[in-house]
Amino acid sequence: AAFDLRAIQELSLQGLIVKEPNLLYTFDGKDDKIGDGQLHDLYDLPTSMDIKEVIMGKDGTVRIADMNGDPVLVHEYVPLGGFRYPEYRDGNYQPPKWRDTEREELDQLALARSVIVKKAMEHAWSGYERWCWGKDELQPLSNSCNDNFGGMGATLIDSLSTLWLFGMKEEFYKARDWVRDSLNFYDVEGGVSVFETTIRVLGGLLSAYDLSGEPVFKWAADDLGQRLMKAFKTKSIIPYGEVELDNEGAAYNTAWHSNSAVLAELGTLQVEFRYLAKISGRIEYATEAMRALDELLKIDTHDGLYPTLIHNLQLKPSFANDEISIGGFYEYLLKIWLQGGKAEIKYRRAYDRAMKGIMDKLVHISRPSYLTYVAELKNGKIVHKMDHLTCFLGGNLALGAFTHPDGIKSSEAQRQLKTGKQLAYTCYQMYARSDSGLSPEYVDFRNGKHDFEKGRNAPYYLLRPEVSETMFILYHLTKDPVYREWGWEIFQAIEEQTKTDSAYAAIKDVDTMEKDDRMESFFMAETLKYLYLLQNDNHTIDLLNTHVFNTEAHPLKILSLVT
Repeated sequence: AAFDLRAIQELSLQGLIVKEPNLLYTFDGKDDKIGDGQLHDLYDLPTSMDIKEVIMGKDGTVRIADMNGDPVLVHEYVPLGGFRYPEYRDGNYQPPKWRDTEREELDQLALARSVIVKKAMEHAWSGYERWCWGKDELQPLSNSCNDNFGGMGATLIDSLSTLWLFGMKEEFYKARDWVRDSLNFYDVEGGVSVFETTIRVLGGLLSAYDLSGEPVFKWAADDLGQRLMKAFKTKSIIPYGEVELDNEGAAYNTAWHSNSAVLAELGTLQVEFRYLAKISGRIEYATEAMRALDELLKIDTHDGLYPTLIHNLQLKPSFANDEISIGGFYEYLLKIWLQGGKAEIKYRRAYDRAMKGIMDKLVHISRPSYLTYVAELKNGKIVHKMDHLTCFLGGNLALGAFTHPDGIKSSEAQRQLKTGKQLAYTCYQMYARSDSGLSPEYVDFRNGKHDFEKGRNAPYYLLRPEVSETMFILYHLTKDPVYREWGWEIFQAIEEQTKTDSAYAAIKDVDTMEKDDRMESFFMAETLKYLYLLQNDNHTIDLLNTHVFNTEAHPLKILSLVT
């Protein structure tokens, strides 16, 4: 248990009591620096205070107290390393039952940690507000700005739901006023991605409306939705990839795939447009987005898996390549079904069929540690790599298992849940086995002595959220505190390795730890939000009954609850 001193200090500020850490996990001597896990006199330290005791446990825990029992910071953060928690590798492990007092202590510690995550959000937001207010992105090393989304305040809008959930209401309402007074989509320059604009900006506006009820967000979302609709004006109904938002703007495919649409993009629009249709009364939003998905699903595949590119310029869509990787298309098959109150069974069937195809054909086991991973398929050949992006699947499989029409105890649900847990452990190892505590963009599985290596062409860390997302969902559903521990390790690495004077920076290489002058909007929208909600249960989001997250971590009520 990462019983770190900063969290203990937060607990003390709240007047809460921290009991012995062995209530959390047994100190069994594994990797102990002090073998028996008992209290010990501490050797001399460079401090003016009299030190009373120290405990070092199997997970690198250090607790130090002075003679008054107050915690003292005597060490800097060091990644704890991989190869820990091996019992979770196979997805079968059941944690011990916690007594009420133990569970209360776990929750108190997590609450203290959430305060520290909130401070990270406050730091990043204040840097954006100071240097790049209303711009798309802050560059956190130079404190300059960019408008990668044509100048629509992408970071501001993408952060709205995070501000609300973190209780940063003053900042939220200041951002609302910017949306009301300064946001003009007709001024956005050049073409923008239909997918990215939908999930970040449209999704951000919709979630802000869902959470706050402020009508300005609905009006802005409706304006944006009408401008995005021109992307669906294709012969095949499969939308274009880019659109110009000004009144006379055109829509077209992105240059690098000018004759086709990207599966993960065309299949990751429906949750947002269906919600927009519900609150605006414009049924065409839902109709157009669902027609595109339904047209694609008419193309039968024997395993439920679809290639990454789809021809969309002819009358009927067709496959444009022979490459399969796992992205948001499969995520939304499940979420559309949940959003619609589990009534549209064809989407659930398509999801279950795809999950079976993934588990039968793309799931592999590494050597020597027997880690479960999801490979890719290119021209009929397996490519043994897994992207950080793919790590969303661990949580998605768990959510699918807990909502399975045949019940969580059915064989299919149990297989999905087991695989989801296995993937969560592997994705955690992608962080834990790195010397920096951060994961590269992808890893190659080579069945060598280390199971995997960082991707040669992508050693960078972009502050991505997918692993934190999976940790949140699995904790939300299972209440196993190990996911909080893993998420806390990830947060500590982010805090230690990526923080700048104004915000947080991407990393060019997770070994050299050279910072890159970029911070995408999803860091505040997703990564910090998931890490906060993972540690803080004081919210009303219920993934089993009332909410779905869009793929940018914007919570939306299911349609039957939207008024």
